[in-house]
Amino acid sequence: MSKNLSKVFYISLAICLLFIGWGLIPESVWGTWNLNNITSTIHAFLVSRFGWFYLLVTTGFLIVAIFLIFSRYGKIKLGQPDDEPAFNYLTWFGMLFSAGMGIGLVFWGAAEPISHLNSPPYAVGSEAVAATTALQYSFFHWGLHPWAVYATLGLALAFFQFKKNSPGLISSTLRPLFGDKMNGGWGTTIDVIAVFATVFGVATSLGLGAQQIGSGLEFITNGIVNNISTQLVIIIVVTVLFMLSAITGLKKGIKYLSTINIVIAILLMLFLLFTGPTNFIMNFFTNTLGKYISNLPEMSFRMAPFNMDNAEWLEDWTIFYWAWWIAWAPFVATFIARVSRGRTVREFVIGVLLVPTLFGALWFSVFGGAAISLQMEESANIIEVMNTLGNEAALFTVLENYPLSAIMSVLAVLLISTFFITSADSATFVLGMQTTYGNLNPSTKIKLVWGVVQSGTAAVLLWQGGLGALQTASIIAAFPFAIIMILVVISIFKAFQEEARLNPLKRKRDL
Repeated sequence: MSKNLSKVFYISLAICLLFIGWGLIPESVWGTWNLNNITSTIHAFLVSRFGWFYLLVTTGFLIVAIFLIFSRYGKIKLGQPDDEPAFNYLTWFGMLFSAGMGIGLVFWGAAEPISHLNSPPYAVGSEAVAATTALQYSFFHWGLHPWAVYATLGLALAFFQFKKNSPGLISSTLRPLFGDKMNGGWGTTIDVIAVFATVFGVATSLGLGAQQIGSGLEFITNGIVNNISTQLVIIIVVTVLFMLSAITGLKKGIKYLSTINIVIAILLMLFLLFTGPTNFIMNFFTNTLGKYISNLPEMSFRMAPFNMDNAEWLEDWTIFYWAWWIAWAPFVATFIARVSRGRTVREFVIGVLLVPTLFGALWFSVFGGAAISLQMEESANIIEVMNTLGNEAALFTVLENYPLSAIMSVLAVLLISTFFITSADSATFVLGMQTTYGNLNPSTKIKLVWGVVQSGTAAVLLWQGGLGALQTASIIAAFPFAIIMILVVISIFKAFQEEARLNPLKRKRDL
């Protein structure tokens, strides 16, 4: 196995183990040099001093993605002339959705709109305006901007992998700018940053998923308590399941589970839509979608230089999310590139950008709308439940106020579990690629190693209460990676122009 591993594997694994060890050592030993304090200090500095940078680059990626849809480059095929897509649209969309936002969307579907209702991004005149603003910003945080980040990097990876036969590495996308320098230390550094962000970002999501599965089990049973012991057992059980999925490979395990994910998600969403306040939810969706589209330019550049309270809200939510999506980009973009061979640039960008955005908006309208309706009608105090039991309890509090609550809660736990499995499975695949010179089919042994690292990281940090520190460490990696992504955009346009220059006859047909 060792001869197939790159330097990135050993360096990344060493860094991961060092961070885990750092997080395990008690604060009494480190004092102010403990992991949580150091990462929080660095993160606070970055979001307070460079929040404008995160806003500008993320919005820039959205502008680039929209341009590519309408540009002459839209007909370029991400592959050779005879390549056809390996997955149908339903499976492809399921994979995009599962890898990109699965657990997070379920976790925050009801919790985020309620959080914004309770604490709006700025002063509002009435509760109705606060509700619309709450849903509008949920659309914003989970909509076009994050998927533009994924689409931009994923497009570059797919183009160089399948059109130019380059290794499936982040560093490979920069060859048009830096040439063979990417074979040395700079290329290794870029790929190590990508692996670092992936391991810690996914491990944090696995920890959040374990917390929410525990919350669901506590809601639907009388004997299970959502404590650290329960969460560790959940991680062990789900780890075994996603290891089995990883062994079956991309075209079996992830493919089937992604399809199951999207089917369960749609069933759960439709059930709540039609048993809940249907007319209110659809009116809320339509109205807020219009607000989101019309206010998108303003929100995309919104800072609060004259209001510290509003500035803190932006740092805690919008800027945090933008950094988080950039930190997740190496993982999600590598995976969606791998499953998108044979698609055109236009098809790829539209699929990655618009379909998940619209589905996410409808998801937040259903779950967030139902939660807001219950809160405003005083049928349930979801804010109080979240303050007492945590954000993970919001979803199950909403479900228990509608028919067949026990069955729907079981379905929700099943959905979170399958998202847990597909996210972890996808991440082991991506980490295997990134640490084996871009091998499109990394060995099972290597995927299992990274699976153990991810689950072990999530488990020990949950045990120590350090998930926040791990998440913050991952987001810190987003700052240098944002600069890398800017270079990737320049590189892909240079490559597109070179493609047009070298193939003047093909240009009329494929460009």
